Amino acid sequence: MKARYQYRFYPTDQQQVSLAQLFGCVRVVWNDALALCKQSEKLPGYNKLAAMLTQAKKTESRHWLANVSSVPLQQSLRQLEAAYKNFFESRNGKRKGKEVGLPKFKKKSNRQSATFATTAFKISSGEVYLAKIGNVKPIWSRELPSIPSSVTVIKDCANRYFLSFVIEIEPNQTDAKNQSIGVDLGLKTFAVMSDGSKSESPNYSEQDRKIRKLQKKLARQQKDSKRRNKIRLQIAKQHNRIADTRKDFLHKLSTKIVNDNQVIVLEDLNVSAMVQNRRLARAISF
Repeated sequence: MKARYQYRFYPTDQQQVSLAQLFGCVRVVWNDALALCKQSEKLPGYNKLAAMLTQAKKTESRHWLANVSSVPLQQSLRQLEAAYKNFFESRNGKRKGKEVGLPKFKKKSNRQSATFATTAFKISSGEVYLAKIGNVKPIWSRELPSIPSSVTVIKDCANRYFLSFVIEIEPNQTDAKNQSIGVDLGLKTFAVMSDGSKSESPNYSEQDRKIRKLQKKLARQQKDSKRRNKIRLQIAKQHNRIADTRKDFLHKLSTKIVNDNQVIVLEDLNVSAMVQNRRLARAISF
C-alpha cells in the first residue's frame, strides 16, 4: 500500500530562486503539452509529448528549460497522461468515486509542485539532495518507514514549502476493542456515534471572521498591485490555518475510530449535494 509522508522545509534564498525557476518550467511544460492535447484529434501519448519537450529545448523561446533538471519536466508529462486516463475512466464508469474532470491549465498564483523520481534525489545524513537545487533539510516529524519511490516539492499559496514522499508500507493489524460502530454526521455536532459518544468540530469562527474582513480589503485593491498581493497572501495563510486544523482533527478522529472498531457503518449522505444549500453549506463544511 502506498502512503504519503509530508514534511515542511525552509529553503535558502538561492534555493527559492532555483525552485521558482523549476516551478515555472514545470508549469510551462504542462501548459504546452495540454494545449497540444486539446488541438490534436488523437490524444498524444507520453513518448510524443517527451519528443515535443526535447525539440522545445532547442528553440529560442524555450531554451531555458534545459537549465533545470529534466526529471520533473518528464514527470509533469506523465502526470498529464495519467490525468487524461483518469478522466476517460471516470467518464466510462471504470473509475469509482467522484467524477474526474478534464485537466486544466496551471496558473502562477496557485499551488506549485515538481516531482523528482529516484534518479534525481537522494536522502543522506538527514538532508535531501534535489537535482540542480541542492541539499534541503526538512523538519523530520517522523521517520520514513522505507525508501521513498519519489518526492514532490510543494509550494502552497501561503509560500510554505513541503517535501511529500511516496512510501510503500504494510497496513497495520490492530486488535479492535469493539465489534462495530455507527457514525452519524451532524450540524451542531460533527459526528454522533452509536455508543452515545460525540465528536465536536473545532471552532473556525475567528479565522472565518478574519477572512471576511480581508476579503473586503482585497476587493478594494487594484489588480496586480503589491498591496493586493500582500492581502491575498494573508488570506491564504488564514485558509491554511483552517485547513490544517481540520486535517489534524479528521486524521485523529478517523484513526481512533478505525483502531477501536472492527466494523464501521456510516450514514449514506450525499454531502456534495448538501453543501449546495446556501443556508447550510457553511455549517456542513465546518
